[in-house]
Amino acid sequence: MNAPEAPDTTAVPRGRPRDAAVGRKVVETVLRLIADGATFGDLTMEGIARAAGVGKATVYRRWNGKDALLLDVLAAVDCFEPPPRFTAGSFRDHLLTAVEAIRRRGLAKRESAMLRTMLGQMQNSPELWKAYHDTVIAKRRAALARLLEHGMAIGAVRPELGADMELLIDFVTGTMLSRTTFRQGASLDEGISERVVDLILNGIAPSAGPAEP
Repeated sequence: MNAPEAPDTTAVPRGRPRDAAVGRKVVETVLRLIADGATFGDLTMEGIARAAGVGKATVYRRWNGKDALLLDVLAAVDCFEPPPRFTAGSFRDHLLTAVEAIRRRGLAKRESAMLRTMLGQMQNSPELWKAYHDTVIAKRRAALARLLEHGMAIGAVRPELGADMELLIDFVTGTMLSRTTFRQGASLDEGISERVVDLILNGIAPSAGPAEP
């Protein structure tokens, strides 16, 4: 008589596999709600699920809370708006690319709304703000730092300014960031990036006149 077969002890996954499309739909829903004016405080897991047209349990299977979901939303922001790439062209062309990228983000409803919303989290949720900084802002600043270092190497930027690179980056980005983030309704016409770049490169002091006889 043959011995009975041993029972199959292979683990069987519980529940259904996660649907990546559902996850993307939820993330897109959060971005849409923020673009429409919702703050992080307004958002709830239940409200997000309802707006996305999925069950609350579906959302909680993927994220154990709102902060975990928002971290994935921040990663999505980084994917749809990566740092600018600097290829052929003059240093002025590259600087124009960097400033123009800020202008375009200011015109993009989702991106500008996310930045304004995240600024509100600096005090309310410093961990979430740090995640946004490390995921999105730090990469953009690093790309600009490399450009400015290149400018120093070719003589387009005074080398002593590299002693405080963070200040130099703030100087280059500050005008357009202020206009796109803190001055709602300010003009962002196509020519403004060139005017900002020329102001950065030429400064505000009058050009030197002819020497006195």
